[in-house]
Amino acid sequence: MAEKLTSMCERLAANRVDTTAGIPDHPVVTWTERIVIRDGVRLSCRDRGGSGSPVLLLHGLAGHAGEWEAAADHLSARHRVVALDQRGHGASERRPADVSREAHVADVLAVAAELGLDRPVLVGQSLGGHTAMLTAAAHPDLVRALVLVDAGPAAAAPDTPATIDEGLGSWPLPFPSLDAAREFLGSDAWAAGLERRHDGWYPRFDRDVMVAAITPVTARPWWPEWQRLACPTLVVLGERGIVPPAESAEMLRLAGPDATLVSVPGSGHDVHLDRPEVLHHLLSGFLDALPRP
Repeated sequence: MAEKLTSMCERLAANRVDTTAGIPDHPVVTWTERIVIRDGVRLSCRDRGGSGSPVLLLHGLAGHAGEWEAAADHLSARHRVVALDQRGHGASERRPADVSREAHVADVLAVAAELGLDRPVLVGQSLGGHTAMLTAAAHPDLVRALVLVDAGPAAAAPDTPATIDEGLGSWPLPFPSLDAAREFLGSDAWAAGLERRHDGWYPRFDRDVMVAAITPVTARPWWPEWQRLACPTLVVLGERGIVPPAESAEMLRLAGPDATLVSVPGSGHDVHLDRPEVLHHLLSGFLDALPRP
């Protein structure tokens, strides 16, 4: 890898970590925080341990690794599961200078190399799915299989950065309580990604960084990368998600023989949060059917 990787430093979060910080009705789960430093950028990972074949989970824009806790819990009995806070998000570097698509791909490679994830299955939702797709297309020898959750290869609409900016700007910050945040955001998992300050609860990302991170996806279509995929691929789309029927039909038309597309009824963009039981079933079936590493 061209970028210089400094030695990884590990830090143990408490063996039992409350990942939901005051959100009721969520179990306490066990994970270890591992820090990878790539080109001076801090990348925080939640490592569930285990000796099975590795799975690396990538959240979407303005998300955080904790969104994957239910999926990680489901998969960890048979797999080594790691969830990454992508640069600019969560416990990772908040304001990295580089938020290009290439930087995100390089982060995935660095995390896999430093944590010993040999040919992981990449599972990514939304922007994380886009990152996973680009990684698998550019480095087919390093990725065993790919799961895209409501993500596709079409260029994002030109007004997407402005829409994201406006949407994030509408958040009534600070939230006075986690209950207020949950009511506004409509999700326990999204509320769990907030941080507490002296005057209330704030997102663990900066709005301008999110706008900068999504902007490259509008630059061009990414169909060449989709067509270069050589690994088994599962695409799980929400019935009311962001991938329109015309795009999913084209994905199916151009897909290789090892690609499967599934639409989940009743789900929006956040399939992993809207219909977790369906996604977990699909993930288990897909992973169990893969050839042995």
